[in-house]
Amino acid sequence: MTARPSPADQMRLPLQRDLPEGAEGFVVSDCNRAAVEALADWPNLIGGVMAICGPAGCGKSRLGQIWAERVGAVAIQGAEAALIDPLGLEGRPVLLDPARDVDDETLFHLINLAQSPGGALLMVARSAPSSWEATLPDLRSRLDAVISVPMEVPDDAVLSAMLAARFAERGIRPQKDVVPYLVRRIDRSAAAAADVVERLDDLHRPVTRALAREVVEGAEASGELFE
Repeated sequence: MTARPSPADQMRLPLQRDLPEGAEGFVVSDCNRAAVEALADWPNLIGGVMAICGPAGCGKSRLGQIWAERVGAVAIQGAEAALIDPLGLEGRPVLLDPARDVDDETLFHLINLAQSPGGALLMVARSAPSSWEATLPDLRSRLDAVISVPMEVPDDAVLSAMLAARFAERGIRPQKDVVPYLVRRIDRSAAAAADVVERLDDLHRPVTRALAREVVEGAEASGELFE
C-alpha cells in the first residue's frame, strides 16, 4: 500500500524540483501559488514584461530572486536603474525590485528592451503597474499592458515555514506548540516572523509556549508588529 504524502509534501509543487538551490525553503501555498506558477517557465516562449505584486513581507522579493537565479537575470534595485546603461541590458532578462522607485524615462527604456530577443523584465512591487502614475503617455499604455500576478499575505503554511526557518537559522528548537501559537497571533509577514524569533532568542531561555506568550503579550502592549 502506497504511503499517503505528508501535508508538507502536498504543499510543494512538482515545479519546485527545477528551482535553484536557494528555493528549497520556499513553501508554495494558496497565497503565492499563482505567482510561482506564472514564473515557472517564464520568460520562455512569451518573454516581455511581468509583475508580481503584493503587500510587504509576503515573499515577493524572495520569489523574484529565485526567478533571477534560475534564468540568470540581471538584478537591479529600484532607483539604481537610473545609473545603469540600458543598452547594456539588451537581450538579457532583468529583475527590477522595487520597481515603483524607478523614474519614468528609465522604466520606459527597460520595458522597451524587454521586447528584444532574449529580453524580459520582471517587476516586483506592492501594487500593479496599471495603478501607477506615469507622466509619459507612452509609458502609461505600456504599464496598462503589463501582466500582473498578485501575491497575498502569508497563510498558515507559509508563515509557519518562515518561523521555522528563522528558528533554524539561530539553532533554536522550539517546543512543538510554539510555531502554531505564534502563527495565530503575530502579523502575517516575514518581518514579524523574524522579529518574534529574535525577541525569543534574546531571552536565552528554552523556547516554550509560555515564553512565546510572554513575548507576544509584551509586543502587543507596545504595538510593535503584532495584531
